[in-house]
Formats: sequence, structure tokens, C-alpha cells
Amino acid sequence: MTPTHEDLFAAAGLVIAGGVNSPVRAWKSVGGIPIFASHAKGSRIYDSTGKEYIDYVLSWGPMILGHAHPDVIAALCQAAQKGTSFGAPTDAETQMAQLICETIPSIQRIRMTSSGTEAAMTAVRLARGYTGRNLIIKFDGCYHGHADSLLIKAGSGVTTLGIPGSPGIPEELAGLTLSLPYNDPGALEKAIERYGNQLAAVIVEPVAGNMGVVMPQEGFLKKLRELTAENGTVLIFDEVITGFRFSFGGYQNLIGIEPDLTCLGKIIGGGLPVGALGGKKEIMERLAPTGDVYQAGTLSGNPLAMSAGIATLNILKSKADSYQSQSHLADVLCREMKKLFSGHGIATCINRIFSMFTVFFQEGPVNDLNAALKSDTGLYARYFHGMLENGIWLAPSQFEAGFLSFAHTADDVDRTLDACSKTLRDL
Repeated sequence: MTPTHEDLFAAAGLVIAGGVNSPVRAWKSVGGIPIFASHAKGSRIYDSTGKEYIDYVLSWGPMILGHAHPDVIAALCQAAQKGTSFGAPTDAETQMAQLICETIPSIQRIRMTSSGTEAAMTAVRLARGYTGRNLIIKFDGCYHGHADSLLIKAGSGVTTLGIPGSPGIPEELAGLTLSLPYNDPGALEKAIERYGNQLAAVIVEPVAGNMGVVMPQEGFLKKLRELTAENGTVLIFDEVITGFRFSFGGYQNLIGIEPDLTCLGKIIGGGLPVGALGGKKEIMERLAPTGDVYQAGTLSGNPLAMSAGIATLNILKSKADSYQSQSHLADVLCREMKKLFSGHGIATCINRIFSMFTVFFQEGPVNDLNAALKSDTGLYARYFHGMLENGIWLAPSQFEAGFLSFAHTADDVDRTLDACSKTLRDL
């Protein structure tokens, strides 16, 4: 007999802490037993019982081409036949670096890591080593991985679980991180006036995706660039989510603002564990072995991740003119969903930028973490389960982003809207 999700979760709980290897997968904020995935193809994901869903989680963003793209799988299989890890340089690492450096002008040198957390952690260490300063600034609701310095008032699973920080982070280290309201350049200006000569870095998601999708307001990022440049503070864009999501390049390409350092991940690995840190030559060359700031990783630049990433980026490069069609499909989905919610008298604020969106269950607007937290999470949980029952796979948290891939079709959108209509009738 096929084991139930309850059986699988119970078995996992006996050997895995909390039964999951990343907290949001446990469905604490929406309730119920998490569904175990079996396989996926294109815009569809299938659970362990064989049920099919249209997937808007996409492994939390990386699967921009859809699941199991044949060219990516072929590149991965070809690489695996040669060996899965060498602990030595490979040409694939150079090819990946060339692709990224040619596409994102602010990245003159790059260092591969195995996760976005590693990239952000290294960025902060590098900024401190480069400037000789210790304080850093982040923004409430922005998530930059679970490194100690960055887990203060973070988004993603931390917000989902209602955890303001985390035990295990010494007060002395937490005191070196200032967290300011997102979209509030005035708060940054005051912080720089007070702490300017102590500030090593400001790190920001240029489009927040971990308190739900929150776009930067007009002038916010430009002001960050101006203030940090004037103060000699390193500006770090965390583009782990946004890198290659909206166009072939970073969000920084679209807005014409160049940070000093950029963190990448997700899409550049084609679905495999990956991260990258890149930026100005004079800063990046402070990393060992050319400099004195140490960073290392046994699996950094792993040949499987590089092969899958190169294949993904080359496909995206060939589709550079198709990003707008993907964005249009997301626009249709969000506009029509908004009509359905309004027709049922349910207050929602839908934030969308290109192929990335969040439905907040509240009037809105949602421009920062405090606004996002006003959402009706109980209603979201009911909506989540209703959509799941009707074949739609959404994030098990109000405070996450939804994504469309190039594999999603107009028929997928129609089916999603039909599922939404059915779900709302039952709410």
C-alpha cells in the first residue's frame, strides 16, 4: 500500500528534527500534515500519492524554466557521468563566472558558494574586512539566510513562525546588526548620521520576497546607494531571489543602480544547491587566497550545480525577449484573482512584480513588514488548504512569494482561477 502523508511525516519525525529539513515545510502556520512531493515536470508537481498540482512555489523560486527541463537534465546527467565532485578547479566554474560577469556589470569578480546563506554570510564578513568596521544594517522582514549576523528581524520562516530572532545568537553579535524599516530611507539617513564611521555594510533585498513580495518605493534604493557611497559603506544587494527572475540579469540591471556586492543563488543553480557572491574587483580580491578575508567550501563550484546552472542561464539568455510574456501571464492571474476576491467581499492586497507575487489577506497597501503582519493568516491558511484540495500548490505561509515559470501556460492560469473560484465559494 502507498504510505499516507501522515505515515511519511511520522517516520520523518523519528529521525529528522521536526520532521523537516527547513522549518516552513512543516506547515506550522497553516496547520495540517505536510504533503510529501514525489516528482515534478514543467509547471506540475506530484505528491507521494500521485495527485497532481499546478506549482507556484517552484522550489521557492529556482525552477524558472519549470521542473525537469530536458536540456538541464541532460547537462546534469552528462556532468554526473564524469564525477560528482573533485575538490579542484573546473572549467565549468569559469564558464558560470563569465556568464554572470558579462551579464551583471557590477560583478567584476565572483566567488561560488553552496547556498545563498553562505553568500550573504561571506558578503558581510568581506564588507567588515574591507572597511575595518563592524556594524551592519539590514531591513525588517528581509531574509538573508540564517547566518547569525543576519537573523535579526528576518523574514521568510522566521516571520512565518513569529520568531523575532533566534536563541543561540550572542547578544554581543546581535548588537552589531541594526534592523531598520524597509522602504524608509529617512531611518537609514538617521542611522548613518549616528553610526556612520562604524557602518561596514547595508544589505537589502532590492525587491523583498521574504515577508511576501514588497516592492521598493520610488527613490528608496537610489537613496541607499547615495548614502552608502557618501559614507564609504559597502552596499550589498541580496538578489538570491531576484537574480535572473525578471530579466536576463539582476534587478539592478533594470533600475540602473550598481551595488558594491551582490549575492546570487536559486536560479543560477538550475535547481541544485548553489550560491554566489560577486562585486567590485578591489573588494572581492580581499578574499583569500589573494586577500586576507577567509572563505572556503568543499563543494563550492560543484560540477553538477555548475552544469545545471550554465544550461539554465543559456536557455534564459535565448529567452531574454520572453520575460515580458511571463510577466503578462502573472498579471492576468493576479488581476483575475483580485476580481474573484472582491466578488466574494474578501479584502486582499496583491503585490506583483513581473512573475513574482503575494496575495495578502488585508486591504493594504503592504510596503513593509509592519503592514505585512496585519494580514489575516487564519484566512490565508483556509485559502491555502482549499487551493491545495483543488490542485494548486502554494507556499504554506502568508509571508512568502509565489512564482510563475516559463512552463506555466494560459491554461494553467485558467485552471488556477477556476480552483480559486471553487475555493472562495467554500471559505
